[in-house]
Amino acid sequence: MDSSGWLILIVSILIFEFCFESVIEYLNARSRKQPVPFELEGIYSTEKYIQMQSYHSQIDAVGRLQSVLMFLISGFVLWFGVLGKISDWVYSISPNVWIQSLLFFGIIGFVMFLVGLPFSYYNTFVIEEKFGFNKTTKITFVLDIVKGFLVSVIIILPLSWLLLNLYDQFGLNFWWMAFIVLFSFSIVMSMFYTSFLLPIFNKLSPLPEGELKNEIEKYCLQNGFKLKNLFVMDGSKRSTKANAFFSGLGPQKSIVLFDTLVNNYSVHEIVAVLAHEVGHYKRKHTLQGLLMGAVLMFITFFVLSLFLENTQITEALGAKHHSVYLALIGFGMIYSPVSFITGMFGNILSRKNEYEADNFAKQTYDAQYLISALRKLSSDSFSNLTPHKLYVFFNYSHPALLQRINNLSK
Repeated sequence: MDSSGWLILIVSILIFEFCFESVIEYLNARSRKQPVPFELEGIYSTEKYIQMQSYHSQIDAVGRLQSVLMFLISGFVLWFGVLGKISDWVYSISPNVWIQSLLFFGIIGFVMFLVGLPFSYYNTFVIEEKFGFNKTTKITFVLDIVKGFLVSVIIILPLSWLLLNLYDQFGLNFWWMAFIVLFSFSIVMSMFYTSFLLPIFNKLSPLPEGELKNEIEKYCLQNGFKLKNLFVMDGSKRSTKANAFFSGLGPQKSIVLFDTLVNNYSVHEIVAVLAHEVGHYKRKHTLQGLLMGAVLMFITFFVLSLFLENTQITEALGAKHHSVYLALIGFGMIYSPVSFITGMFGNILSRKNEYEADNFAKQTYDAQYLISALRKLSSDSFSNLTPHKLYVFFNYSHPALLQRINNLSK
């Protein structure tokens, strides 16, 4: 295929993805206005239900505007070969491929940041603030950006240097070595995320002594779950929304409870939520996700090796000089339908795992407390109670609330 054929393919993928996402977003917005199923009655008062509808309408409007803007920018960039011009410019700046790559991705990343910043700010300080969710101060907002940038630099600089050196030394055979490097890195991140990365952004405190800790320890003892790391996270410094999550492997496994969960839910509801998280560990979902990610990463790197030296792709993006960093961008655009499909199957598996974790909580604790917690979580975060089935199928990593409650009520 010549460069014009590749450009047509890339533009076609861009248009299809935009149209597809727009259609299912529209279907989901229309579905949100359906009558609430009787199983979910009482989650919202009439006044709060109206607020929920208004909240989602405003979130959708901002998301739609951002999606259209990104589509137009992408079209402009492809039509005028902007990526190729940037690639050629950094190519002329330095003979060092690593420096070229940092400049290239730095420019693209900075532009993407500038485009997304107003939307992030508006969502946080206008919409979330208006509906009483936001607790983020402007100082925290800025610090999150700065910390995120510094963490990215600390991680990306050595990784990119290593990967580019592997490519320079071994050519297209570098792909399996790159896979080993990144998979090893993902294991380390999975093990130590709660210990090293999360505390940069949030304060983690051991759960204090009291009824809740006693009930949790009793539950863990009864179910053979050795829990050394149980933390409360200061989620309330950013939002009123509550959550909990499990992370880590082996002795590094941790369960993190948001302080908004600890402060506003009953002891039995919190233990039921924790039982769900323990279910993920007992059913080996973390290990399963890691192995599935490894397989997908292995396939992706192999396919990448078939595209990385295709000069027609970089020509299609407007470059006179072939570069590995521009080829990587082109590959990402061409591979996005495959990523979409694998993401869809990933969501199917994730929803299956959520059912299994719910079932574990039902078998080892009490389904009614988990149902109560799920209803409260939905109410407190203004969840859509009637999402469209297609939207759930393609976008939800968790089953919709109605399906979870029906499963727990069996």
